Amino acid sequence: MTNQKESSSFFTQLRSVVLKWLITSLAIFAAIYLVPGIHFTGPGWQLGIIAAIFSMVNLLIRPILTLITCPMIILTLGLFSVAINALMLILTANVAVYLGIEYSIDSFTTAFIGALVISFTSLVLNMLAGEGNVRVEVRRD
Repeated sequence: MTNQKESSSFFTQLRSVVLKWLITSLAIFAAIYLVPGIHFTGPGWQLGIIAAIFSMVNLLIRPILTLITCPMIILTLGLFSVAINALMLILTANVAVYLGIEYSIDSFTTAFIGALVISFTSLVLNMLAGEGNVRVEVRRD
């Protein structure tokens, strides 16, 4: 019985990770498509690598930046976190180029707009997929 619960839990976690990776890939694709200064040339499967890089950068570096800039985030009521997202996007582009993937961002402003598009797209897709803590409730009175 325990092995069945463990394997079920494993597959649930694996499904969640794969779904988040696909959502991140689609969000990055939306940013490439909608924001003029974000450029990507290459096969579509490389978007998955960019999404994996973006996830790793967010996992490893974002908490450190958030801790360092905590007073700024509080002062701007959380809006500075979008600037951190833009920095994470620029760092992702630099790592991707280092790995031989043709993915570039023209400026910080472009990265800022791209981060907004990625955040919004991820929010909507997570809502549609039923992932995360996002919940929409419709009531008729």
